[in-house]
Amino acid sequence: MTLEETLVFVDGAYLSKISKYFGRGKYLRVNLINFAKYLAQKQQLLCKHIYFYTAPPFQSQTATAEEVKRRANYDSFITALKQNKEITVREGRLQKIKGIFTQKGVDTLITIDLIHEPLQQQMKKIILLTCDTDFVPVVNIVRNKYQREVIIYYFTDRKRKSAFSMSNHLLAVCDKKVVLKEEDFLKNVIK
Repeated sequence: MTLEETLVFVDGAYLSKISKYFGRGKYLRVNLINFAKYLAQKQQLLCKHIYFYTAPPFQSQTATAEEVKRRANYDSFITALKQNKEITVREGRLQKIKGIFTQKGVDTLITIDLIHEPLQQQMKKIILLTCDTDFVPVVNIVRNKYQREVIIYYFTDRKRKSAFSMSNHLLAVCDKKVVLKEEDFLKNVIK
């Protein structure tokens, strides 16, 4: 039996929050490629390509030792990902606003790719790992105008106003909703 191909779109900041939650406060290192393929296989799909969205860590004008170390780790991780033809890394930027770090441009990159890539590659089903309600309009376009099925993977701790509060608006516009379980995540952790 030949499996239908899919594209997997991963919001890196969201994946990072999940890894820290399952790591009990420490970030778990996930094999991103195996993880995306695993999510696709759970839907009886074959992962053709992965799109990973992130932003480099903030660097102040006079970078601290911690900032330099964080950037070096990030660069090493991203360089390794970019060497793999199965994945496209798309980077926004990180901005510090009133002491809070905020990603800029990442949602726009995801939006562009959600519309463009499934059409160009003639994919009928796509997988999205995010929790951001900003994607409701683009998911509506992808589904209604371009007739693509959107499968969303998400995690919830079922607590109001937590980092994992999931918008019913986003869930309502997706064709299929799949809650990530700890076992799904831990099967793809780099030991």
